[in-house]
Amino acid sequence: MDAVEKAGSGHPGTAMSLAPAAYLLFQRTMRHDPTDPTWIGRDRFVLSCGHSSLTLYIQLYLSGYGLTLEDLERLRQWDSRTPGHPEHGHTAGVETTTGPLGQGLGNAVGMAMAARRERGLFDPDAAPGASPFDHHIWCFVSDGDIEEGISHEVSALAGHQKLGNLTVVYDDNHISIEDDTLIAKSEDVLKRYEAYGWQTLSVDWTETGDYVEDVQALHAALEESRAETDRPTFIRLRTIIGWPAPNKQNTGKIHGSALGAEEVAATKRVLGMNPDKSFDVPAEVLQHARGVARRNHEARAEWQKSYDAWREANPERAAELDRISAHRLPDGWTQALPQFEKGASMATRKASGEVLSALAPILPELWGGSADLAESNNTTMKGEPSFIPEEYQTKEFPGNRYGRTLHFGIREHGMGAILNGIALHGGTRPYGGTFLVFSDYMRPSVRLAALMKLPVTYVWTHDSIGLGEDGPTHQPIEHLWALRAIPGLDVVRPADANETAYAWKTVLEHTDRPAALALTRQNLPVYEGTSAEGVARGGYILREASDAQPRVILIATGSEVELAVNGRDLLEAQGIPTRVVSMPCVEWFHGQDSAYRQSVLPPSVKARVAVEAGVALGWREFVGEHGEVVSLEHFGASAPYKTLYEQFGLTAERVAAAAKASLAKLGQDKGETTGN
Repeated sequence: MDAVEKAGSGHPGTAMSLAPAAYLLFQRTMRHDPTDPTWIGRDRFVLSCGHSSLTLYIQLYLSGYGLTLEDLERLRQWDSRTPGHPEHGHTAGVETTTGPLGQGLGNAVGMAMAARRERGLFDPDAAPGASPFDHHIWCFVSDGDIEEGISHEVSALAGHQKLGNLTVVYDDNHISIEDDTLIAKSEDVLKRYEAYGWQTLSVDWTETGDYVEDVQALHAALEESRAETDRPTFIRLRTIIGWPAPNKQNTGKIHGSALGAEEVAATKRVLGMNPDKSFDVPAEVLQHARGVARRNHEARAEWQKSYDAWREANPERAAELDRISAHRLPDGWTQALPQFEKGASMATRKASGEVLSALAPILPELWGGSADLAESNNTTMKGEPSFIPEEYQTKEFPGNRYGRTLHFGIREHGMGAILNGIALHGGTRPYGGTFLVFSDYMRPSVRLAALMKLPVTYVWTHDSIGLGEDGPTHQPIEHLWALRAIPGLDVVRPADANETAYAWKTVLEHTDRPAALALTRQNLPVYEGTSAEGVARGGYILREASDAQPRVILIATGSEVELAVNGRDLLEAQGIPTRVVSMPCVEWFHGQDSAYRQSVLPPSVKARVAVEAGVALGWREFVGEHGEVVSLEHFGASAPYKTLYEQFGLTAERVAAAAKASLAKLGQDKGETTGN
């Protein structure tokens, strides 16, 4: 109450009613070490209802994670360690950035999947509960999380995967911003989760008619959830929001605003506290709460014995764990990357699949799959088992609980949040695929991956009107620049098979940001002159002007590099020296120093054309006021892709004409003598 009152904004109600549950979890249930927030043997806690950030911050303070009372006093202030919603990497003990409701629940599912995969990599034969890699994922959710559609996607998949290492506590307080949730929600949430295949438990602190915070009943439910190893557990905890505020409890007013001085004072009187004191934490209270560090230190010592014994018995696996934990790639790993024959023809989605299969035995940490589009996305590593309970494996996709190929089903939004959870858990590196146009379904998760600097890779295929007959609903037009607008996301559109291999190489060498591969359905020529270094720099000279003094520069990405190369041939035949720049990744090119960028795009060459089968938008920066963009400013159509390119004017002839138009703007369009 004091923190929100001082900040002038915030969400006190849920933090008040969830305080006993959070204290119980941190003090008695969860395995964690406040002196080492990154301990690999720890349980993970995800506060999916991130608006109730004080639920987490107060426990981090009481447990001894380094937050101070002054940090709580600076809630939601500039440069504080207690921002309005918890942020991963900003505050010790915060496992993920939660804000958009439902995302944290998806992260928790991803963490539970990653924990099982990690056990399969390093200690698959240990008895249940006997491995140092066995740990639990705990998650608090609110009505907002449960109502968001993403909760269905991730919860259904968690039940299908039988994630017995996951417990979700649902704060069922019947209140949201618009007050009583009955105005918008009436389903039986427990039955919903029962239908998903979860163990469902209920703890009702209102069942006696009075409000009784029965912590023992909740503790018993948490322990029962930990004992259930073949199903995730969903605990419905019936609370009263804002209890025991005498006038504002159980109202929408206490959800997202300060109580006001009078109500704060009245609540403190109910609790037997001094209403004139703020941020009052008696020394003996803090000393008692900090005892969790000692208790868990002792528990960690026992864990350490088990871990040390594992390392001694498994030196090769231990070395692999150390390498993967350090985000270090194995020596010589790039030798496994395939090289594709110059002059051949291959879709970049197929080349990506070949790269993944080649890397499978070299990079065990790399795993992933698709949102039901494996054959289209080429995301299945050849010969690798699926990550699935054995009873659900199929003839097409055999597998086991420790498998590698992920099947998200038709759940793009959920896939994005789960990929983030896998990356946050640590120890493995995930990728996920769908069509580029459906990246719209994933955008909130992609944005959070960029915000958290997570090394998640998106394999987005069918990247333009080149997918053809499926028509405008499936043909991305605005997506490339919409995605490039996300700070910290690398959008990579390779021109051919070898650029695709080089793109994967560069992406895997980055450990501090997500990347999106935009790949073709249609075959593209494999070029002479593609460059691993050039791709890593984001843009490079693929074809130089015949006299090395270009009058015009053609910039292209992906499948449109072919148009630029062919357009160059037309221009060169007309005596116009032309350079072709392949720019697979605008973000990587921006990251180069000015000297390199000028060597590729000399400021003196103002006649320029950018070519991409999408909206022009950001290309204006590269072509300048005298340049032209060959683009699409409208939706596509249903027809064979070659017809679409021709009908929409995405041709080599159009590129050459645009180059001459740019030259004309500069007064460099020479006429010819026509007679007397």
